[in-house]
Amino acid sequence: MESLTSIECFVASAEAGSFSAAARRLGLTSAAVGKNVARLESSLGVRLFQRSTRSLRLTEAGERFLQEVSGGLSSIQSAVANLASSGGQPAGVLKVSMGTGFGREYIVPLLGGFLERYPAISPDWHFDNRPVDLITEGFDAAIGGGIELPPGIVARELAPAHRVLLASPAYLATRPPIRTPEDLVQHDGILIRSPQTGRVRAWTLRNGDGVQAPIDLKVKMTMSDPNAACEIAEMDMGITLTAMPHAVVYLDKGTLVRVLPDWYVDGGMLALYFAAARLLPAKTRVFVDYVVEHFRSEQLAQRFSAF
Repeated sequence: MESLTSIECFVASAEAGSFSAAARRLGLTSAAVGKNVARLESSLGVRLFQRSTRSLRLTEAGERFLQEVSGGLSSIQSAVANLASSGGQPAGVLKVSMGTGFGREYIVPLLGGFLERYPAISPDWHFDNRPVDLITEGFDAAIGGGIELPPGIVARELAPAHRVLLASPAYLATRPPIRTPEDLVQHDGILIRSPQTGRVRAWTLRNGDGVQAPIDLKVKMTMSDPNAACEIAEMDMGITLTAMPHAVVYLDKGTLVRVLPDWYVDGGMLALYFAAARLLPAKTRVFVDYVVEHFRSEQLAQRFSAF
């Protein structure tokens, strides 16, 4: 019977596209992954991959075998992880991706209560302003906004992903008044670069009546971090567009105010993403439930709404 380790190496290599990427995901060496896959091929009597120095491609038999085993492997891994939980409690390394500012402001403060309830879980949290590939990169969950669901991933919605325009009271007091989106052309913009493309996305404003208008600011500077953009706006240097989870921190302090408060950008939903598995690992399930319950009890969905 083929060992679970060999099948795990095969599935990880097929999903990641290389032995080295699979090795990083599994915590093994590339050579060990390759040997396990070769052992599996020898046992089955078929070649599962076409190998070259630059690529790793599934054979027809490999594609068929992947379809047949991947779902079952996920269930077995989850069952083993759940059964192996410390004293019947959720346990293991919990690898989660989240935005830097968002994670530090809203998720890190939950850590004490979460670990008090689930002490056998070891958080491995990655703070990065980019969407990750949960399956290929081996994440248990990720938190982000406006992300299209890839195959095999589901989401629990947390709050609307609205963006709003912000500026300091001092900046607005010394510049031409802003009554309509057309007035923005006279003002300095502190723009935020997309972490995926490296470019500034052309967002569209809308109001409660569904009327839409472009954001046409003069480009004064460009940042890659929303908190940095807000801090520069606090220095009276211009107007920035940022997501509500970042904006409310400065709005609560009163250092920034909304520009065109009846207008906002609709970026979809802020959500918690995880693998669509019939038997979700207990460590992932309790983390998802904990975060969802916190958002509900603190009414963060209402707080992050631009209305």
